[in-house]
Amino acid sequence: MKIHTNITIFGGTGDLTFRKLLPALYTMFNTGKLPENSRIVIIGRRDYDSGSYRALANDWVKKFSRLPYSAETFDAFSGQIDYFRMDLSNPKDYRRLDEYFSKDDIGSHIFYLAVAPRFFSVIADGLKTVEGACQGKVIIEKPFGENLEAAKKLNEELESHFGPEQIYRIDHYLGKEMVRNIQAIRFTNPIFTDIWNSRYIESVQISALEDVGVETRGGYYDASGALKDMVQNHLFQILSIVAMEQPEVFNSTHMHTAQVEVLKSLSPVGQAEIEDTLVLGQYEGYREEPLVSPDSNTETFAGLRLYIDNERWRGTPFYIRTGKKTGTRQMEVSIVFRRSMPEVEPNVLIIKIQPTEGVYLQFNIKRPGDTDDIIPTKMDFCQNCDLVHQLNTPEAYERLLTACINSERSWFSQWDQIEISWNYIEQLKQLFTKKGLKVYPYAPGTHGPKESNEFLARTGHQWME
Repeated sequence: MKIHTNITIFGGTGDLTFRKLLPALYTMFNTGKLPENSRIVIIGRRDYDSGSYRALANDWVKKFSRLPYSAETFDAFSGQIDYFRMDLSNPKDYRRLDEYFSKDDIGSHIFYLAVAPRFFSVIADGLKTVEGACQGKVIIEKPFGENLEAAKKLNEELESHFGPEQIYRIDHYLGKEMVRNIQAIRFTNPIFTDIWNSRYIESVQISALEDVGVETRGGYYDASGALKDMVQNHLFQILSIVAMEQPEVFNSTHMHTAQVEVLKSLSPVGQAEIEDTLVLGQYEGYREEPLVSPDSNTETFAGLRLYIDNERWRGTPFYIRTGKKTGTRQMEVSIVFRRSMPEVEPNVLIIKIQPTEGVYLQFNIKRPGDTDDIIPTKMDFCQNCDLVHQLNTPEAYERLLTACINSERSWFSQWDQIEISWNYIEQLKQLFTKKGLKVYPYAPGTHGPKESNEFLARTGHQWME
């Protein structure tokens, strides 16, 4: 049988596959974005066959599909799903996988590693025995290693099996509609393009707050923490998109170069500055969470103040905060413009990423009536409040899977970006530890420890709420 694209998912019985990947692939099939004559091979250790797995997948797709579910469409889609049972650590099973693939004429392979990082090199090594596999593409999920040393080793192992251009490091935040919209807002509107610099912008704030705790991820999270889980990948990526120079061409090469230049320009932090650079917190009750150490000092909140040492941004602070159990689910980028007069409120542009998707602009007008008072007003565009926009806007995994199929790398993390980010965060953590700074407690339902607000207040700023 001729197969155009063979998508193999290692870890096909995990939450990521059920909640994100299968619904995304179903929608891609439904909208014609999945190439014709494709096949989806699910790899798992559980005792399923293709029929029983398809029945299980049906329930997840029905629950999480972005588009209305259709039994007829799912039947057609599920006909492309095969289940292959194997042990990821058994070399003999990769020879069986090779025999399975050899029965068909496969145009191209995509291997999605929806597994823990410790299995990445095991799978890559096993695929050496599968004919044509190492000429395919491989998608890996973060975390890209547990620390910089582990990340380097992992990257070397992957690149020894697959070429750098074949490795797609997925960061689903880069597939979100409003992250992708940052470029359009900035570069297609002269009212923003010409003032996107330190002369006019007082501060930039990137905020990613969650209302939930660690839930079932206590074991992973306790070895990671907020800095590694969110800042060094997701939020540094968003920072680099907000701050980069306009690429000559919006393709993967020029976008990547522009983002790397931002990360390289992050001002180094010395021992004396660390107190005014980093605040860490831990929500009360975290140590009682399943699989969390009872004496854990892992941070569930991180607040940072960073500077970019280049001509465009010199002197403008970039504030980042992320935390769990903050009583709200919110991710947004706030651009706070310099005040025209000390007594008036600043203009503020807020790009709302999730759960609300849209753009908020605060500006000043004269108060109506017989007065010269100046008051702030707003324009507020909610994109996902419109059902048509919801139905027409792909989910992040739809976008990124489609991009991988089409060999479009613009919205995937490259190794040098990851290495620079890892290195910067590790240096901050080392300085924090060396200075003996405290991880502050905070009550669930609050936006982190009060010290985070004091941290900004010392420089005359406050978090945009």
